[in-house]
Amino acid sequence: MLHRHGIDDLGHPELAPYLKLRDDRVHREQGIFIAEGAKITERLLESKLRIRSVMLPEKWLERFLPLIEQHPEDIHAFVGPKPELEKLTGLGMYQGVNSVAEIPQAPTLSGLLANSPAPRLFIAIDDLTGADNVGTVARNGLAFGAQALIVGDTCCSAWVRKAVRTSMGTIFKLPAVETNALAVTLQQLRGSGIQIVAAHAHADQHRLSDLDLTQDTCLVLGSEGRGPREEVLAACDHHAIVPMANDVDSLNVGSAGAVFLYEVARQRSLV
Repeated sequence: MLHRHGIDDLGHPELAPYLKLRDDRVHREQGIFIAEGAKITERLLESKLRIRSVMLPEKWLERFLPLIEQHPEDIHAFVGPKPELEKLTGLGMYQGVNSVAEIPQAPTLSGLLANSPAPRLFIAIDDLTGADNVGTVARNGLAFGAQALIVGDTCCSAWVRKAVRTSMGTIFKLPAVETNALAVTLQQLRGSGIQIVAAHAHADQHRLSDLDLTQDTCLVLGSEGRGPREEVLAACDHHAIVPMANDVDSLNVGSAGAVFLYEVARQRSLV
């Protein structure tokens, strides 16, 4: 059910997240996330996630109304002119559209294995502290058929505002599992018969194209400077490189992840 409000209703509790748009820590403590922009808000409304509110100009409310009405939960709409919305949030907004939803409950590892058809493809990330990188990996993952994103304990959350924005809303469709000990989680996956392949610029084991990626596989991506941490590398079956020309020794993690994912999709005849 839609509940409409003016933006002068500053005491309304559902307006509070917009007044602290930059404070991901507070949002995380409340179990919510911010979706920025009209396209990402549209994708959020098309999803089955539980939405708390939208903040937007009148024309966008009219456009989104059919999608809002498909949700059974109460959704609060804070409506006003774009310049006033920008004053309220303290941020410039291209379209003046933001929304708030609840972070979905993450699947358990056993549930993930049970509900992911073979051949499985997971992505694990280690030591990625940049939200843009996390969002890019999520977007690439969904594009090439990944079934889940496993977020290590030294990573930025996939639900912070910039990560959601960079993912372009693909995180709404890609289950995200957060682990307190990535190396242990990878060992558990290995015990379930899943091959663990780390992208490592200094690997001396395999070229990526030499590996059989048609079997159940979890790709591991680490920081751009050093790759996955040593304890994470030790939990992997293989370390692989993408051969490069012109003395370039590494790629941006988003680019490297796209290359690895494409090779999986190519071997599985998905592209």
